[in-house]
Amino acid sequence: MVTLLSRWFIKDRENTKSPAVRQAYGVLCGGLGIALNLLLFGIKFISGLISSSIAITADAFNNLSDAASSVITLIGFKIAGQKPDQDHPFGHGRFEYISGFLVSVIILLMGLELLKSSFTKILHPEEPAFSPVILALLVVSILIKGYMYLYNKSLGKKLDSAVMKATATDSLSDMLATGAVLFSALLSRFTSLHADGWCGMLVGLFICYAGFSAAKDTVTPLLGQAPDPDFVQQVKSIVTSHEEILGLHDLIVHNYGPGRILISLHAEVSAAGNIVTLHDVIDHIEHELRDTLNCQAVIHMDPIRVGDEETEGGKKLIQDILKEIDPALTMHDFHMAARTERTDLIFDVVTPYDFQLSDETLAALIDQKVKALHPDYHIIIDIDKP
Repeated sequence: MVTLLSRWFIKDRENTKSPAVRQAYGVLCGGLGIALNLLLFGIKFISGLISSSIAITADAFNNLSDAASSVITLIGFKIAGQKPDQDHPFGHGRFEYISGFLVSVIILLMGLELLKSSFTKILHPEEPAFSPVILALLVVSILIKGYMYLYNKSLGKKLDSAVMKATATDSLSDMLATGAVLFSALLSRFTSLHADGWCGMLVGLFICYAGFSAAKDTVTPLLGQAPDPDFVQQVKSIVTSHEEILGLHDLIVHNYGPGRILISLHAEVSAAGNIVTLHDVIDHIEHELRDTLNCQAVIHMDPIRVGDEETEGGKKLIQDILKEIDPALTMHDFHMAARTERTDLIFDVVTPYDFQLSDETLAALIDQKVKALHPDYHIIIDIDKP
């Protein structure tokens, strides 16, 4: 159904990097979720009145509260899809993460409530209500929630959407909770066992774990996470595909929400090249990154000496020293500058996050080893992280 509706109502539906397309998918899925949950509420509420079943009536209002998750999804995508304004120059894309976090909180609350009620049933067991009407309603509810889980999971993966993944988890949690009720009702019907409390405890623990995982997936990008390695590799491939670019470093990826990425990097070029020509190349790369990866790029042109024996010798000296200290250390942005009484060696060293030495200790150690070989060399060093 979602695929068919997307063909009818979403233009350029395969361009999932577009904020407008993402917004359209979010509104579609949020609206469908509201409709399905209201349908379940209506069926169960009427059936509860007819059968005088408190359990069915309570579950009906649970589906009414589930519609809140779909409302959050819809509102989240509507706000996230708004254009940049004076107060939010990079758009509102991160609101998608916030709405996903709110859904995950609802999942956690549902899990905790299920644990509470299940513990009460373990202490005070009672036979679950059972009738053909209840059986049919439970099966229909599981099927509808299973469908909602599948389409939210599929689109969550397709759009890389935290809020849709959280909504999928919410539907899966409802499906498992209803499945536990069905299993315990059948078990009680055909045996003397009353396992609904224990089944509820197991499902409640799973739901709490799922809610915690969903919350982590939405909070992590808000805090700032490492960029996708595939995206980084694509950036490197595009930049280094131009023969004028000798290398790149200091790549930083800023995530302002799905489809809203700003990157900055240093591109190494020959110091002997024509500055106007090289500037044109850099401009072309920035446009290519924007058109290919849908990101805004700012590139710093970093001139380096090519074929200079003294520079190459100094560079090899530092590389050998770094390798001696730890093979995991790397260097970039190397320059040499001759002064009246000394020669400056200017470079950056990249250390792993779990590197044992402090930045100050490492810089002092490198300086000590350089001075032992070349007393007239003076190092100017910046310590970076990958």
